[in-house]
Amino acid sequence: MADIILQIAGAMIFMGIACGVVRLVIGRTIVDRIVAIDMLTVISISLIALYAHLSGRFVYIDVALVYGLLSFLAVLAIARFLERRS
Repeated sequence: MADIILQIAGAMIFMGIACGVVRLVIGRTIVDRIVAIDMLTVISISLIALYAHLSGRFVYIDVALVYGLLSFLAVLAIARFLERRS
């Protein structure tokens, strides 16, 4: 039963990646593309967490946390840059 749930979780993660890439490609404004990139980073964090669970190496959870923090700071920096530009 747990294997089926993990397979469903993996499939949903990859569907989210596909939706994020589509949004990144067809985004009309720069803000749409930034939101798509932020969504892809959140999805990749969940992919790292799933891999950590499957491999039994929970050190990858620390990697996911650091990646999330850096992603958050990058989005803040980009938002501040766009605010000053307009």
